[in-house]
Amino acid sequence: MNSGSLRLRLLAGTLAWMLLSIALAGWALRALFQDHITQQLQAQLVVQLDQLSAAVDWTPQGGANVAAMAADPRLAQPLSGLYWQIDRLGPRPQAAVARSRSLWDQTLPLPPAPDKPPARGYHPFSLQDAQGHRLLAVARTLQLPDDDAPPLRLAVAGDEALLAEPLQRFTRLLLMALGMLALGLALAVAVQLQLALRPLKLLRQGLAAVRGGTAARIEGRFPQELQPLVTEFNHVLAENADMVQRARTQAGNLAHAVHTPLSVLANAAAQEPGPLGALVREQVDAARRQVDYHLARARAAAAVRATGLCTPVLPPARALLRTMEHLHDARALSFELAPQAQELAFRGEEQDLYEMLGNLIDNAGKWARTRIVVDVQCDGGQLCITVDDDGPGIPEEQRERMFERGVQLDERRPGSGLGLDIVRALVDSYGGSVQALQSPLGGAQMRLCLQRAEQALT
Repeated sequence: MNSGSLRLRLLAGTLAWMLLSIALAGWALRALFQDHITQQLQAQLVVQLDQLSAAVDWTPQGGANVAAMAADPRLAQPLSGLYWQIDRLGPRPQAAVARSRSLWDQTLPLPPAPDKPPARGYHPFSLQDAQGHRLLAVARTLQLPDDDAPPLRLAVAGDEALLAEPLQRFTRLLLMALGMLALGLALAVAVQLQLALRPLKLLRQGLAAVRGGTAARIEGRFPQELQPLVTEFNHVLAENADMVQRARTQAGNLAHAVHTPLSVLANAAAQEPGPLGALVREQVDAARRQVDYHLARARAAAAVRATGLCTPVLPPARALLRTMEHLHDARALSFELAPQAQELAFRGEEQDLYEMLGNLIDNAGKWARTRIVVDVQCDGGQLCITVDDDGPGIPEEQRERMFERGVQLDERRPGSGLGLDIVRALVDSYGGSVQALQSPLGGAQMRLCLQRAEQALT
């Protein structure tokens, strides 16, 4: 798929939007999970704060006493990441009048207590311990019922690193799940595009069949979005075929209209043995050749615009070889079709193939000594026809000049010099080529390359 591919554009656009959506969904899910586990940690801290509030007492000696409670064992492990601390408020404030064993010799730098008691019974906040760790804490102010008991501030804090391990595990599982989801969606998109664009492939194959000459119109069932296009294209093909048929008919009518008076003039000149009769016969023959030349070019130009043309090569080749053998029977020439000749088809008019191949074989018959061989092969996707003879050959400096109109390399040979020019004109109209080369038989080889119908005919 190149940069201009419709499939590539659709696939790239869909995958980009899909990956962006999955990335945003992953980011949102991770943020929700992080908020969830943060709320869970905060809820655990509140439970510890409630237990601490129930266990604290003020001693007559002016100290805080915490009775045994069903606390988390991490509170007894030094620097475990879970701590509690009690501060004294009032006229004689004192920090850390009591603290958990997990704090060891440290104290929590609690912020000032709020003036207004929190509505939820505790105040959440974040702080940083002496080691630089971020802590999530909850605190409340407690007034014990003892007469001499000052207001106390109870705080429970947990290291936010406690959130990292479940968050990392969740992120890893989330990435695996989203990766599998992305892979599944990518495969689904690829399959969907393949199914959605399959009618375009069938349309292209139908067009190739029309272009290759194996079909005259696009056949098959197409989605309703493409069916109007197929219908319009078939309508254009039908109109084009009608136009070409009218052009052929008009060319035939013109040929008949011109040839009839020329034939009358030729017959009249034949009755006149003098110089005038010879001049008229010469000019009539030249006019007939010119008419044939221009009508051939007009017919070929119309055929090139047509679609669905497919002419087998070997039947016309065999017919022309038989005809030329009769025309040159006085010289006992051998006209042969090569044993390895392939069953190929020409994408053009049968009459034009007769015109081109007939001129080449006839020209070879004029120069050959004993043998002419015609071969049909496929070369680089083109139809290539070679006509070899065992004559004297053509000098290399004259091989291009021989295709010019009216040029005869040997004036002693019969002809007007227009046959090869007509071949060149027809070949150019069909976008092919014709060359004069050295033949393996020792004489000349005429190599005719034309557009080939995409499927060989048998």
